[in-house]
Amino acid sequence: MSCMSDKTFLDTNILVYAVDEDDAPRRVACRAVIASIAAEGGGVISTQVLQEFYVAATRKLGMPPLAAKAVLKTFAVFEIVHVTPELIQGAIDCSVLNTLSFWDALIIAAAASAGCARVLTEDLNAGQTVLGVAIENPLG
Repeated sequence: MSCMSDKTFLDTNILVYAVDEDDAPRRVACRAVIASIAAEGGGVISTQVLQEFYVAATRKLGMPPLAAKAVLKTFAVFEIVHVTPELIQGAIDCSVLNTLSFWDALIIAAAASAGCARVLTEDLNAGQTVLGVAIENPLG
């Protein structure tokens, strides 16, 4: 997998922070990151990210369900990786080999399958490379 790609995978937490009305610094920073990636046209998310965003936005942030659904529609500007049985199998291997949670490994496996150079997240170890994908924390 080449790291010459301009594609960037956005983890759920970056999208959730972008709508968090209780954390202005993170909201502003994440909105800027998302806008920049959307403008470049290299953003990637997965169906897992869409699902996690909806649950976090409605449960954790208290966003009304239809408002969360409307925000989800705006994510159509990104390439969307569909989680398949094959991707799940690869994520299990990634999880075992790299001592990651299954859900984190599924994010990385989705990013790798799309040819992303990096994953932007606050949840993984920044500076680490897994499956050829660099982990970066845009907030740190």
